[in-house]
Amino acid sequence: MKLDILAFAAHPDDVELSCSATLMKHIAMGKKVGIVDLTQGELGTRGNVESRYAEAAEASKIMGIHVRENLKFKDGFFDFSEENKRLIIEQIRRFQPEIVLANAIEDRHPDHGRAAKLVADACFLAGLRKIETNYQGEAQTAHRPKSLYHYIQDHYIKPDLIIDVSEFVDRKLEAIKAFKTQFYDPNSIEPVTPISGEEFFDFIKSRMIQNGRQIGVKYAEGFTSTREIGVNNLFDLL
Repeated sequence: MKLDILAFAAHPDDVELSCSATLMKHIAMGKKVGIVDLTQGELGTRGNVESRYAEAAEASKIMGIHVRENLKFKDGFFDFSEENKRLIIEQIRRFQPEIVLANAIEDRHPDHGRAAKLVADACFLAGLRKIETNYQGEAQTAHRPKSLYHYIQDHYIKPDLIIDVSEFVDRKLEAIKAFKTQFYDPNSIEPVTPISGEEFFDFIKSRMIQNGRQIGVKYAEGFTSTREIGVNNLFDLL
């Protein structure tokens, strides 16, 4: 399946928290979208691997994602090895996306910045013909995405690109809440974490309001880019 957008995430729920409304907006436009989670989130304080898979499946259903994979990197300890880069390259060549979304370039969780760098390197390397890869026994052809954007997570980073997602806020929150073990549940007896309080949803909405204010809309999601962003004409800009 060729995808238009492929979003990578260090952990299941990274995408839902940071750029799911943008993905849903593009799915509504007829684009094919997929997610590749690098780890199973096994070090998370709440829940377990089995619950994370079930929750990710439910969130994907809410978002309308076309495909979702998990590379099973070691949560908290994956590194910049050739093996890990090759696994990401395989997914890029498998789905041949025009656009890749990746974790924040730096953040509170060290996995996020590492994942950002791994995916950025893999996007470049995937275009080199002399790097040979195969998926399920079939040789792959080189493919380099046209664009790579990093979504913004816990730490505030000034965005280079802001997308109006006002119509998709409610579904974004619904997708986030699909991760029932991770976020607010008044009946939960699991340990309290920085993201398990009800006020965390206020933080998510406030960040979107903050981004939206910059472009004159109600809610928006922000992204950073390591290269200049071009448009066809001035009227494409809000």
